[in-house]
Amino acid sequence: MPKKPLLIILSGPSGVGKDALLNRMKELKYPLEYITTLTTRSRRAGERNYIDYHFITPEKFQDMIKQGELLEYANVYGNWYGVPKQPVKQALNSGRDTIAKVDIQGAASIKKLVPQAVFIFLMPPSIEELGIRLKKRHTESSFDLKVRMQTATKEVKQLSLFDYVVYSHWGEIDRAVADIAAIITAEKCRVTPREINLE
Repeated sequence: MPKKPLLIILSGPSGVGKDALLNRMKELKYPLEYITTLTTRSRRAGERNYIDYHFITPEKFQDMIKQGELLEYANVYGNWYGVPKQPVKQALNSGRDTIAKVDIQGAASIKKLVPQAVFIFLMPPSIEELGIRLKKRHTESSFDLKVRMQTATKEVKQLSLFDYVVYSHWGEIDRAVADIAAIITAEKCRVTPREINLE
């Protein structure tokens, strides 16, 4: 009996290492469909369009909202982010396990829409370490950094929304990857598989 495809939603505070984790999974050739998040924010140094994010104009983003083309969307720190619906549907319809990265607001929206998805929270070892990581990025002003830290403290309290928690330890990315692989294996061994119904 063929296994049902999973929709995996990866979330966690800003700076916890979601992009690094997904990039490592791609490097290791984990057989997943990786959904590229849309954003209206400016590209950071080293980011690649259609790979790290799909960078679009605010006008195009608003058009996609009106046309119902987004699985979820949110305004985060003054920029829009969203998950395009069509690539998710195509991947699931062709039987491929699919992973999408969203912020905590986005995870809450998807939970209402697709409760049978697998929700994974990527957790920093501590809020203090998260602050050190954000500082090392050199992408935020001291004010933005303070806002992100306050937000992260609130986001960690949303853990009950999720099915699993994976810890993101500094320099131990393969450990987090192995934890996600173990979650996928466990989900494939469920007596009653999750059924994803996406309109």
